Amino acid sequence: MAGTLIAIIAAIVGYFVVLRAQAFAAHALSHVGFAGATLSALLGISGLLGMSGFTVAAALGMGALGKRIRGRDVEIGMILSFALGLGVLFLRLYSNSSSEIVSVLFGSILSVTHTDIVLTLVLGIGTLIVLAAIFRPLLFSSIDPEVAEARGVPIKALSILFMFLLALTVAESIQVVGVLLIFALIVAPAAAAQHISRKPFSAIAISVAFGVAFTWGGLLFALITSWPVSFYIAVFSAITYFVAIKIGHLLHPHGHARHEHPGHEVKTI
Repeated sequence: MAGTLIAIIAAIVGYFVVLRAQAFAAHALSHVGFAGATLSALLGISGLLGMSGFTVAAALGMGALGKRIRGRDVEIGMILSFALGLGVLFLRLYSNSSSEIVSVLFGSILSVTHTDIVLTLVLGIGTLIVLAAIFRPLLFSSIDPEVAEARGVPIKALSILFMFLLALTVAESIQVVGVLLIFALIVAPAAAAQHISRKPFSAIAISVAFGVAFTWGGLLFALITSWPVSFYIAVFSAITYFVAIKIGHLLHPHGHARHEHPGHEVKTI
């Protein structure tokens, strides 16, 4: 249940992460989540709550940069390194169990508790509802931010809100693939899907299919071999992405076509 829900949310949010060229921001938020998880272990509270709190705080700061976040890799890198420093400090103070920290780094979906599932369900449904409400303006501002801003689309407010949704998604995804493999669920399915289709709705559907397939496949192979679920998810993601590049070259032999305007696909349907 948790894996399927997280895979769906990560795939949908990941589509916009790739479209907005914010993969590094997602990576940084995962390391911020590490600090939140280690602090949660130190305080004895839910890891998901700690990760959500830390990632949301960092995401709001990143979101305030608006469209300028594309050129702020140095600032984001500073947030990443500071978060890692905090994580190391909290890890040093918390020395009761190394297995819990390993789960945070590499994921441990089999240790997800009933409370985590409930929190994931609530946060996931809330994320999808908000994303559905802002879908068209967010898509418009992601594809052509200058024109969108000129037409009155609130670019900065959308950026902050999207980063908030991304923070929640990162916190949830860490439960499955961990801090170090976050790209496997948030970036890889969406990136592979965008090589195959340039239509927003089609690409999102393909991304969701990939994300769920990676998660279910990882669970199945882990059951058969007793190897980590996150390992299989990462392997499936990497292989699929490189295969999607080849498929994309066959489907778009003249180069990558421009992403369609938010209203074009609706008219086509």
